Amino acid sequence: MTIGVGGSTAEIELARLSDMTSGIEPIDDAEFALRIDRATQLMKDNNIDAVYLNAGTNLYYFTGTRWGASERMVGAVLLADGTLHYIAPFFEINTLDGFMRIKGEISGWQEHESPYELFGAMLSKLGLEQAVVGLDESCAFFITDGLAQANPKHSYINAKPVTAGCRSCKSEAELALLQRAKDMTMEVHKSAAKILREGISTAEVTEFIDQAHRAVGASRGSYFCIVLFGGDSAYPHGVKQAKNLELNDMVLIDTGCQLEGYNSDITRSYVFGEPSDRQREVWNTEKASQAAGFDAAKLGEPCAVVDIAARAYLVGEGFGPGYETPGLPHRTGHGIGLDIHEWPYLVSSDQTPLDVGMCFSNEPMICIFGEFGIRLEDHFYMTESGPRWFTEPSHSIDDPFAYEA
Repeated sequence: MTIGVGGSTAEIELARLSDMTSGIEPIDDAEFALRIDRATQLMKDNNIDAVYLNAGTNLYYFTGTRWGASERMVGAVLLADGTLHYIAPFFEINTLDGFMRIKGEISGWQEHESPYELFGAMLSKLGLEQAVVGLDESCAFFITDGLAQANPKHSYINAKPVTAGCRSCKSEAELALLQRAKDMTMEVHKSAAKILREGISTAEVTEFIDQAHRAVGASRGSYFCIVLFGGDSAYPHGVKQAKNLELNDMVLIDTGCQLEGYNSDITRSYVFGEPSDRQREVWNTEKASQAAGFDAAKLGEPCAVVDIAARAYLVGEGFGPGYETPGLPHRTGHGIGLDIHEWPYLVSSDQTPLDVGMCFSNEPMICIFGEFGIRLEDHFYMTESGPRWFTEPSHSIDDPFAYEA
């Protein structure tokens, strides 16, 4: 039997887990101020007069205000002088004020009024009659369209040079939160592997993983969870009706949680039972491909090189080519932070230079439809001396969690 897989119960494992969030430091006001300073510099560099930050992760990143996007326009306008001006329905103003970390004047609209016209009036009041407005790239079309139709005198562009320009490189405080979130999920992975038994359903494992994430301190449990057995493991994001576990099945578990809004996202693949020669060969190829991508990550090189290196190794082992299967049908990795998938991306088309503080998943999955799939997903971040793992890659197919390494 694979070391560390099976032999325990959910009750035993949940009792073993404990809160891992002690000593965590949330992002402080000084860092929010630095983010705004950086944003305003990028606005000036890109000739942007104002940036609209819609409810969601961009609004939180720059203002500390946690507010979910909905059909009602709620957000903040950041001016090039660093001031913030919020917009929200009148009936939400008192609530919004309580959530605001970085304060600013709030302009309100009644339910029968147009928030888009209010937006234009707000800019006029601030002396912006014909402004270049950067729109948060996560804005729903109805907001973008509403603003453009109500205020045609302004020019609207993508605010990505500002939002991604600030968020792509993480601070030490952000790296610490990401590290702890990933440490938490690794402990959950270890426990999830131990509760496996013949006949267990993916639903039971998923429920356990949610409870385990709560046990280690993730107040909302799992942010997401994918559990796949046997042939189902070849499908990157799962199947409609998942099978129960059988002896010698490949197991793929991809899960994560959030800590102060920052995400973990780790995948482990291993065999419940004894690996076959075929499973062992493909697993080792996957591990080597992941390592090839990691080794290619060098400061100043484009993000593309990681994807190219990981994919080239697979092609050399007879997989692919390109996105063909058996092989790797998707990009090698993605950025991670407040969004589980964010810029930049480890894909051959992304020419963003690798820079200190950038954080990525590294997951060059091998999909063999009709047999099994293997995804080993760990995350790394760029330092002055090159890439550094948040979590050590899986040790071996016989001892995936390195209990006897």
